[in-house]
Amino acid sequence: MLKGILGRKAGMTTLFDEYGNAHNVTVIVAGPCTVVNKRTQEKDGYTAVQLGFTSKKPKNLNKPVEGYFKKQNVAPQEVLREFRVDKSALEAFQIGQEIKAESIFSKGEFVDITGKMKGRGFSGVMRRWNFAGFPMTRGTHFYRRHPGSIGNREWPGRVMKGKKMAGHYGNEQVTIQHLKIYKIDPKNNLIYVEGAIPGPAGEVVEINKSLKKVVKHKHK
Repeated sequence: MLKGILGRKAGMTTLFDEYGNAHNVTVIVAGPCTVVNKRTQEKDGYTAVQLGFTSKKPKNLNKPVEGYFKKQNVAPQEVLREFRVDKSALEAFQIGQEIKAESIFSKGEFVDITGKMKGRGFSGVMRRWNFAGFPMTRGTHFYRRHPGSIGNREWPGRVMKGKKMAGHYGNEQVTIQHLKIYKIDPKNNLIYVEGAIPGPAGEVVEINKSLKKVVKHKHK
């Protein structure tokens, strides 16, 4: 059984339930995806399905990529990703088959969403690492947003590896786990997920069934 699909972030909005409660949701155009290739245990050492998302004009392809799609007899796709499947389930997929979100996910299910976060350029430690900073008054002089000390004494005589400092922030692949599917619109291939997901509107994201199961403990 396939456990994921590709989609594109459309934006965020607010939906109200039958009790009048507001839910901030992210709208994702999830699929439809096309099965472009299959990976087998005998040939590749693992079993997976390669999905393509969003058609692409042939004139925008280079020769090797164009030849790959011609060999598979599939229309050119803009994005290609592999999703692992069990060996027994691999036979159910056919090259050229169309995969839709409603065949994988259901309302109320939890998903993990992977995408590239917004790039924020060179940022200081307060923005990049959520440092508290120094007091605005009480004797602080010109060092209100500085990181403070970055090392020890003569030993080790260097800045330790992994020290949190100012630098490039964002434009990295991140995964937001355990987001609840609030609503599915099969007609328009839309999934409404509670909460925010990485990236700006238009960012390609990978939607997978949630790996972790969050257990809420009752307070006595």
